[in-house]
Amino acid sequence: MLNFCRGVETILWSCYLVKKMIITKQYRCIHSASCLCTKGHLTQEVIFLLFQHLNWNPKLIATLSSVCKWFDDLAKRVLWKEFCKTRAPKMMLDLETGGSHSVDGNWRALGKLLIYCSGCTKGGLFNSIHIPGHFVYRTRFSRTSGKSFLLPQCRTDVLYVSDPCEHLDQGEEGDVGFFRGVFKSFATSKVRKLLIKREAPLHPTEVCPYCKAKLWSMLQARLIPSSASCRLGAYEDCIEYYVCLNGHVLGICTLLPLSDSEEASELE
Repeated sequence: MLNFCRGVETILWSCYLVKKMIITKQYRCIHSASCLCTKGHLTQEVIFLLFQHLNWNPKLIATLSSVCKWFDDLAKRVLWKEFCKTRAPKMMLDLETGGSHSVDGNWRALGKLLIYCSGCTKGGLFNSIHIPGHFVYRTRFSRTSGKSFLLPQCRTDVLYVSDPCEHLDQGEEGDVGFFRGVFKSFATSKVRKLLIKREAPLHPTEVCPYCKAKLWSMLQARLIPSSASCRLGAYEDCIEYYVCLNGHVLGICTLLPLSDSEEASELE
């Protein structure tokens, strides 16, 4: 109990220093007794228990990561993994079955994907409007919805896709929706094989906002089926999405008016 209390005190002090910008991230810090951001060693077990008590709060995990390299490494290996497993347990159990997320983009990238809508900037991936990225409280990801984003010959792949994050009244663009997702075992997926077979080019400048990997355009590769528009409640010719080398998906669509969306759902 004494070690736990000391651990709580050390974590809170470290987070306070970060918040006040008294220290910067120590990339070469090995968390020794001379470490500037803590007083002595702090065990992984104590930190685990503390963040378990805090229900794996993502803001506090991110704050802890910015203290030093030792904390950052611990967050990547342990804390973000536990956050993902708590936020979407069934989805994580399925993804782990293929062993993909021990290496594919790491747990921190997946945690960010669960709670962050990337938005878009003019001249960026979607090249039309500027909508800032933002964190969302909760988003539903569906494996069933993911099937609608795959061509018939690729529907043995497993893809989890979120409900669209709606940004309404965007001028001439109308109502815009952003969606994101993740493939299970993308390295062995049929979608990846098709992208390579069709010699789809990687985007020359933009990278995945979640893991910084290169991106393929599914629109350019002609791999977006019409069923995607029905699932999103969007205009068929106004959907675009990218998949990165680690299997993270991010896309944009122009949403139909509510009455038209209901008709699209009935057709589906």
